Amino acid sequence: MTKSELIAELTAANPHLTGRDVEVIVATIFDEITSALARGDRVELRGFGAFTVKRRNARTGRNPRTGEAVPVDEKAVPFFKAGKELRERVNRGRPARNASAQRVSA
Repeated sequence: MTKSELIAELTAANPHLTGRDVEVIVATIFDEITSALARGDRVELRGFGAFTVKRRNARTGRNPRTGEAVPVDEKAVPFFKAGKELRERVNRGRPARNASAQRVSA
Protein backbone atom coordinates (compact mmCIF):
# COMPACT_ATOMS: atom_id res chain seq x y z
CA MET A 1 0.00 0.00 0.00
CA THR A 2 1.33 3.41 -0.91
CA LYS A 3 0.91 6.61 1.08
CA SER A 4 -1.72 7.87 -1.40
CA GLU A 5 -3.64 4.57 -1.14
CA LEU A 6 -3.56 4.86 2.66
CA ILE A 7 -4.93 8.40 2.45
CA ALA A 8 -7.67 7.29 0.04
CA GLU A 9 -8.74 4.42 2.34
CA LEU A 10 -8.76 6.61 5.44
CA THR A 11 -10.77 9.27 3.59
CA ALA A 12 -13.33 6.66 2.51
CA ALA A 13 -13.56 5.25 6.06
CA ASN A 14 -13.96 8.75 7.58
CA PRO A 15 -16.43 10.71 5.42
CA HIS A 16 -16.52 13.53 7.98
CA LEU A 17 -12.89 14.38 7.08
CA THR A 18 -11.78 15.87 3.79
CA GLY A 19 -9.04 14.26 1.74
CA ARG A 20 -6.79 17.22 2.49
CA ASP A 21 -7.37 16.81 6.25
CA VAL A 22 -6.47 13.12 6.09
CA GLU A 23 -3.38 13.93 4.03
CA VAL A 24 -2.22 16.43 6.68
CA ILE A 25 -2.88 13.91 9.48
CA VAL A 26 -0.92 11.13 7.75
CA ALA A 27 1.97 13.48 6.90
CA THR A 28 2.08 14.76 10.49
CA ILE A 29 2.22 11.22 11.92
CA PHE A 30 5.01 10.21 9.55
CA ASP A 31 6.92 13.44 10.26
CA GLU A 32 6.68 12.88 14.03
CA ILE A 33 7.93 9.29 13.71
CA THR A 34 10.80 10.49 11.52
CA SER A 35 11.71 13.31 13.92
CA ALA A 36 11.70 10.98 16.92
CA LEU A 37 13.96 8.49 15.14
CA ALA A 38 16.31 11.30 14.06
CA ARG A 39 16.63 12.27 17.75
CA GLY A 40 17.45 8.64 18.58
CA ASP A 41 14.13 7.99 20.33
CA ARG A 42 12.10 4.80 20.09
CA VAL A 43 8.54 4.97 18.70
CA GLU A 44 6.14 2.28 19.89
CA LEU A 45 2.63 1.87 18.52
CA ARG A 46 0.92 -0.71 20.74
CA GLY A 47 -0.45 -3.65 18.77
CA PHE A 48 1.40 -2.51 15.64
CA GLY A 49 5.11 -2.45 16.40
CA ALA A 50 8.14 -0.41 17.35
CA PHE A 51 10.49 1.76 15.31
CA THR A 52 14.06 2.11 16.52
CA VAL A 53 17.40 3.25 15.15
CA LYS A 54 20.26 0.77 14.92
CA ARG A 55 23.89 1.76 14.41
CA ARG A 56 26.02 0.03 11.81
CA ASN A 57 29.76 0.26 12.45
CA ALA A 58 32.20 1.46 9.84
CA ARG A 59 33.63 -1.37 7.78
CA THR A 60 35.48 -2.22 4.64
CA GLY A 61 33.16 -3.18 1.81
CA ARG A 62 33.82 -4.36 -1.73
CA ASN A 63 32.86 -2.77 -5.01
CA PRO A 64 30.89 -5.62 -6.66
CA ARG A 65 32.01 -4.61 -10.16
CA THR A 66 35.75 -4.36 -9.54
CA GLY A 67 36.24 -6.22 -6.27
CA GLU A 68 38.14 -3.20 -4.93
CA ALA A 69 38.04 -2.57 -1.17
CA VAL A 70 35.90 0.47 -0.31
CA PRO A 71 35.55 2.11 3.11
CA VAL A 72 31.94 2.26 4.33
CA ASP A 73 31.22 4.89 6.99
CA GLU A 74 29.32 4.26 10.19
CA LYS A 75 25.61 4.88 9.75
CA ALA A 76 22.27 4.76 11.50
CA VAL A 77 19.44 2.75 9.94
CA PRO A 78 15.76 2.66 10.87
CA PHE A 79 14.53 -0.69 12.16
CA PHE A 80 10.95 -1.91 12.61
CA LYS A 81 9.87 -4.79 14.83
CA ALA A 82 6.28 -5.90 14.36
CA GLY A 83 4.12 -6.20 17.46
CA LYS A 84 2.46 -9.42 18.55
CA GLU A 85 -1.02 -8.41 17.38
CA LEU A 86 0.24 -7.38 13.93
CA ARG A 87 2.17 -10.64 13.52
CA GLU A 88 -0.86 -12.69 14.54
CA ARG A 89 -3.18 -10.83 12.15
CA VAL A 90 -0.75 -11.19 9.25
CA ASN A 91 -0.26 -14.90 9.97
CA ARG A 92 -4.00 -15.51 10.10
CA GLY A 93 -4.44 -13.63 6.85
CA ARG A 94 -7.71 -12.05 7.94
CA PRO A 95 -8.79 -9.06 9.99
CA ALA A 96 -8.67 -9.52 13.76
CA ARG A 97 -11.80 -9.69 15.84
CA ASN A 98 -11.89 -7.82 19.09
CA ALA A 99 -9.34 -9.10 21.62
CA SER A 100 -11.86 -10.44 24.17
CA ALA A 101 -13.59 -12.55 21.50
CA GLN A 102 -10.21 -14.04 20.52
CA ARG A 103 -9.48 -15.16 24.08
CA VAL A 104 -12.87 -16.84 24.44
CA SER A 105 -12.55 -18.82 21.21
CA ALA A 106 -8.92 -19.81 21.72
